[in-house]
Amino acid sequence: MKGTAVPPRALVYGDVDLNLIDGSAIWAQGMVQALARAGCAVTLVLKAPVRTGRLVDPLRALPGVTVRSPHAEGLVEGEAGMPAKQAAVILARVDEPEPFDLVVVRGRRLAGKLSGGPLAGRLWTYLTDVPQSAAEFTGSAKGELRRIADASRVLLCQTEELRGFLESAVPATAGKSVLFPPVVVLPDGLEPRPDGAPDGRALKLVYTGKFAPRWNTYEMTSLPRLLAMRGVDAELHMVGDKIHDDPKDPGFATRMRTALETGDGVVWHGGHPRAEAMRLTAASDVGLSWRHPEMDASLELSTKVLECGTLGVPVVLNRTPMHERLFGADYPLFSATEDDVLDALTIIGKNPEVYTLAADRCRTAAAGFTLDAAAARLRDCLAQTFPEPSAAVLAAAEEHERRSAAPDAPALRPPAAGGRRLRVGVAGHDLKFFTRLLDYLKSRPDMEVRVDPWAALRVHDEERSQELVDWADVIVCEWCGPNAIWFAQRKRPGQRLVVRLHRFELYARWPRHLDIDAVDQVICVSPHYARLTHEILGWPMSKITTVPNWVDDRQLDRPKLAGAEHHLGMIGIAPSRKRLDLALDALEELRRDDPRFTLFVKSKLPWEYWWIWQKDEERAHYEQVFRRIRRSPVLSGGVVFDSYGRDVASWLRRIGFVLSTSDDESFHLAPAEGMASGAVPALLGWPGAETIYDTRWIHADPSAMAASISGTVALDRWEADAALARDQVRAAYGLDEVCRQWTDLLAAA
Repeated sequence: MKGTAVPPRALVYGDVDLNLIDGSAIWAQGMVQALARAGCAVTLVLKAPVRTGRLVDPLRALPGVTVRSPHAEGLVEGEAGMPAKQAAVILARVDEPEPFDLVVVRGRRLAGKLSGGPLAGRLWTYLTDVPQSAAEFTGSAKGELRRIADASRVLLCQTEELRGFLESAVPATAGKSVLFPPVVVLPDGLEPRPDGAPDGRALKLVYTGKFAPRWNTYEMTSLPRLLAMRGVDAELHMVGDKIHDDPKDPGFATRMRTALETGDGVVWHGGHPRAEAMRLTAASDVGLSWRHPEMDASLELSTKVLECGTLGVPVVLNRTPMHERLFGADYPLFSATEDDVLDALTIIGKNPEVYTLAADRCRTAAAGFTLDAAAARLRDCLAQTFPEPSAAVLAAAEEHERRSAAPDAPALRPPAAGGRRLRVGVAGHDLKFFTRLLDYLKSRPDMEVRVDPWAALRVHDEERSQELVDWADVIVCEWCGPNAIWFAQRKRPGQRLVVRLHRFELYARWPRHLDIDAVDQVICVSPHYARLTHEILGWPMSKITTVPNWVDDRQLDRPKLAGAEHHLGMIGIAPSRKRLDLALDALEELRRDDPRFTLFVKSKLPWEYWWIWQKDEERAHYEQVFRRIRRSPVLSGGVVFDSYGRDVASWLRRIGFVLSTSDDESFHLAPAEGMASGAVPALLGWPGAETIYDTRWIHADPSAMAASISGTVALDRWEADAALARDQVRAAYGLDEVCRQWTDLLAAA
């Protein structure tokens, strides 16, 4: 992205044939429209030659949208759609003359082909065809998804359920997964169905989409006949022309076509442009999305269901956790069997109140899936991915260039458009605490970033490190270890050296060997540790500043699951100074009055850390703690250990309170992550806690902590406190805010 005057250029390709109406074709339309409305210049590349313009022509008419047909351009021979391997080659050719800023693709096989090519790093991958059972989730599938995640800048997930599943199954997806639900766009001039139940006429049922066994489309054709036997006059309108050839049921296509053409009460409209398909839906009374039970575990959400809701048409559909969350557990048209469908249609055919309730529920559920909502999500994601250039950074870059020029050098060349970029080098043996900051700095158009990865604390490629010294305007040393000592000894005049110091190094020997005069700024994550750094090392306070740890507040902000207000959470319980025993004290008090309170622990277990488990005092501590959990009748069933992993955002959906019971911490990110997720923090007063967290969340002892948690739930204050905590963490430690502080720091002359 070049700056505010130039919109980001988006390339869109789906493994989708836009000659046929189905959910994937509707996705392509909605994605192009949403990107255009979000401010992108969009190029859509078609998989298949255009045989009907009913889906493509409306897109060609949009300002800022270009539709390219490789078949019409002579890039592809024949009339067949491009297979994934060929599509990857064609997309690279389309991209080569002027690379796009982002490449939005749909289709796992296609994304897998692109992951090793020139588009890697710019992919915004929309994943739907993900294995959704243990049997399907093979090592090969997991490896492919990991490669796709590594090559993707953003992973667009249709539902919260899919995002959580991916993050737990493929850790590389964590931090990249963004919720992007289906987009529903009403064609111009189309009005929703008038309110009110059908009165004195046949009940008009409608299905639009593909005809396939698991979609129960053949079974649907019997509904008018079976309803007539119950005294309900009904007709079924079916829209679509894609009849599935099923290898497991070779006769399906013939049966399906015969039923469409000859079924009692069945009106087959064939294929139509999407606008006409939606008009036919709006003219109907009830939509059908009743599917085979095998699809109940699907992590995807039907666009057709949302379209019906937007049009005010209630839908018959399967009861699943996802559907219950959207429509409510008491939605009257949930159906699992043919008899359920007939019962539901019979009731609404004779009961206007039930019909009105179902229509209202569907309309409310669909309200969050509009084109404006989709464009807002994309604008937010684009702003994060493509930060605007900063005049201060550009000025700092030019100042560094001026300083580095020899006295007799010719005048500086005119800066490139937007100014010379600030050269930032990052060096360290472990960048796990710097990952999102590094992604952000790399994405800035006014910065050029190079990384010098040290193999270990003392092990590095000296030639590469020296190249960084010769090139960079600013060097950031993550960890105040041997890397900081090495760069302090070799920094150039006028070059800035920034060192980030963690708790680990403060009590180690390396800072005492660091030439502090060669360091321009030492970064600590809290005021308490900034003061300790000054007191312990004697470094001048003028060189020590506080930039807090970042919290990825957007990734963590997800809807809570039912019962979260009774769930406590701890992230990390090793070493013993994390004080799981004190958390158990609070839990015992809570469970004596209300056994619904449960402690969830997400952590590696202490014996998984050799450096902890080799210490006698550590083993003794945990043996006592686990013996207590086993033997306490109050704690029995009240402590759940979850595996360590990067799926923290998904895990936090079930947590209502995040505990911090440590003896000491430099920052302790877990409560802040909990706050961003909509949980209430509960801390004991470890040294410096009050400089990071509001004192309202800090308690004198486990008993006071338990009393506060119990009162918050009993007095119905949990949601209000959670909202306050979320606002606090966004303002102080949200990723945008911390990135802004780092930008200002690096731009300082």
